[in-house]
Amino acid sequence: MATETASNAPAGRAAVGARHLRTDRWWLAPAATALALLAFVGYASWRAFSEADYYAAPYVSPFYSPCLAEACEPMRDGPNWALVGEWWPFSPALVILVFPLGFRMTCYYYRKAYYRSFWASPPACGVAEPHRSYSGERRFPLILNNAHRYFFYASAVIACVLTYDTVLGFRDDEYAWGHMGVGTLLFLVNIVLVWAYTLSCHSCRHAMGGRLRNFSRHPVRYRLWTWVSRLTSRHMALAWASLISLGLCDLYVYLLATDVISDPRLF
Repeated sequence: MATETASNAPAGRAAVGARHLRTDRWWLAPAATALALLAFVGYASWRAFSEADYYAAPYVSPFYSPCLAEACEPMRDGPNWALVGEWWPFSPALVILVFPLGFRMTCYYYRKAYYRSFWASPPACGVAEPHRSYSGERRFPLILNNAHRYFFYASAVIACVLTYDTVLGFRDDEYAWGHMGVGTLLFLVNIVLVWAYTLSCHSCRHAMGGRLRNFSRHPVRYRLWTWVSRLTSRHMALAWASLISLGLCDLYVYLLATDVISDPRLF
């Protein structure tokens, strides 16, 4: 709890005399969040710009799927539609990563995570912000967070593509069905977490039950809204779990493609 004795506080903001009265390690959570996000951003940037080792039959890295550039490695029966020609000067991953990245960057949980960890707005409960003014999300670039619902629709489409990739993982390296390797299991866990995170989004919850004045007249939407609401309560955990699983899937494909490991067959 902070005192309210300061007389030089900006207009419209709480008067906080002391920086804070907390004696616990309140800085640990935002610092850990910042380090974890920076680690993932660094790894994902390296993989996205490497433009190599993102396919090891029958697995394709979720960072590159669907692969829409002519420069994509051959992916037999995979989602390689070559919609972007030789004029595209960047990595094939950058064609599609903008959508899941935009979805996560505008997500309510990730807003809280990077607001507190990188912008100290605020860094923790009961700790004053270092900023003298606050404009909310009414100005550029934060006003772009209002596009979250549209990124949700795009991410749902990408989740469908990743589901297709997961099904293709039940083939062996010669594309014969009836195979299940460690990679198959890893991709199965990943797609479950990706869908759980996507469906636990507040935009999805609003799509299920928003703008309804009477739930009794819409029993199906009410059941869907109730189910999604249960997922939404775990949105933070699902955000981190799905982020880790995406990174692990990409790392696994990279290790297979570079012949560091082989894919142990379960049956």
